[in-house]
Amino acid sequence: MWLELQVFGFRALWSPYFFTFVVCLGIAYYLITGPYRHKFGGNAKPTIGQQVAFYLALVLLYILKGSPIDLLTHIMLSFHMAQMALLYLIFPILIIKGLPVWIWEKVVLNSVLYPFFNFVSNPIISILSFNGLFSLYHMPAIFDFTKSSIIAHTASTIILLIAAFIMWFPVMSPLKEFDRLKPLVKIFYVFGNGVLITPACALIIFSDVPLFAAYSATGAWVQALSLCVPGDVLAGMNFGISGQRCFRRYLF
Repeated sequence: MWLELQVFGFRALWSPYFFTFVVCLGIAYYLITGPYRHKFGGNAKPTIGQQVAFYLALVLLYILKGSPIDLLTHIMLSFHMAQMALLYLIFPILIIKGLPVWIWEKVVLNSVLYPFFNFVSNPIISILSFNGLFSLYHMPAIFDFTKSSIIAHTASTIILLIAAFIMWFPVMSPLKEFDRLKPLVKIFYVFGNGVLITPACALIIFSDVPLFAAYSATGAWVQALSLCVPGDVLAGMNFGISGQRCFRRYLF
């Protein structure tokens, strides 16, 4: 299977530009929280646990959005759903745990962002916002549109990621100002999140017809592939069929 994936090329498989971006994030974290933290108003260095959490988050981010996994998400819906689960349910937790408290204080408690963040991080608003956006994103018309444009695809990913951070903040907040829920209520909050995310998943799982043109229509599928595969590579491939059937044609 791996050998057949080579047909898409190194850039599509390993996203060197995104890898550079992730490495720069890691360097920035080291400098801002380490040698130059006093220039940013920081005091204590992050603990070993915080550093491990943050760098694990970066490794996970690259695996999900820069490795062959990202290419496979444009070919098979199952990989897309796995990517979504890890990106929005695991990655934010690692980042929240990995950043020192003083960074959260600088970002969240400043006079500009605090009123907005105080409102959207309300447990009811945050959990409904994320799950509402997640379900809206998986409406066929919207999903196919986001797969047709790099701008729409990037914007939708960032919006959902921000909503995921806000959704997790009431149960994992490093700031006492936002630690509003009692331990038992946090359990119900997490359970409620699992319930609210079910409709979008059920729509996909129990549908007896293809929902997304991005995985079933030749033109839409090739357009989705163009989000991560260079145009010259796609131009050299003969797509007579679409979606996973075409994937099997090349891989098997």
